[in-house]
Amino acid sequence: DALKAALAEFISMLIFVFAGEGSGMAFNKLTDDGSSTPAGLVAASLAHAFALFVAVSVGANISGGHVNPAVTFGAFLGGHITFIRSILYWVAQCLGSVVACLLLKLATGGLETSAFSLSSGVGVWNAVVFEIVMTFGLVYTVYATAVDPKRGDIGIIAPIAIGFIVGANILADGAFDGASMNPAVSFGPAVVSWTWDNHWVYWLGPFVGSAIAAIVYEVCFISPTTH
Repeated sequence: DALKAALAEFISMLIFVFAGEGSGMAFNKLTDDGSSTPAGLVAASLAHAFALFVAVSVGANISGGHVNPAVTFGAFLGGHITFIRSILYWVAQCLGSVVACLLLKLATGGLETSAFSLSSGVGVWNAVVFEIVMTFGLVYTVYATAVDPKRGDIGIIAPIAIGFIVGANILADGAFDGASMNPAVSFGPAVVSWTWDNHWVYWLGPFVGSAIAAIVYEVCFISPTTH
């Protein structure tokens, strides 16, 4: 069961990163490296929002549709997933991202899968704060729409809300540090392009933001009603 769930996470992550990272590469090809323009940002936001909506939807019934190590970490902190299953998810998510980037590199004839990086004038701690706040919003949304036992049967709302918050956050922060919110999404391109500058930012920020969201939601909104 856990292995099936990990496989589902792997496939969802592959779908998500292939479309998200691929959209940036396609935009660069069409515009001579113009993915950091306003239009490129909108394209990245839409590609990530659409692809995450699908990736969460197709994984939801099997693995919970985390598609993000930070989301898995938040679910673990709230007691909704075991530690062993969390590790399996993390490995599957990171592998899915790496395979997606390798496939993109292969399919595009060797174009670079650009790693996430800080824009000029953005310090590492600025980026950490951005990642904390954005991932807080993402994991809080996951808790409210997918984890909360009182959520009722809102079916399709959860994947839409999760996709939308990621798309919106990319519009807010894409110009500053690429708006990752997802360590695995940063990990794949970093491995394939072998670029590790400030890579820790994209792990620390999302994990801290996820932890705060999980604790706040659990303590304030779930625990009082269930215990």
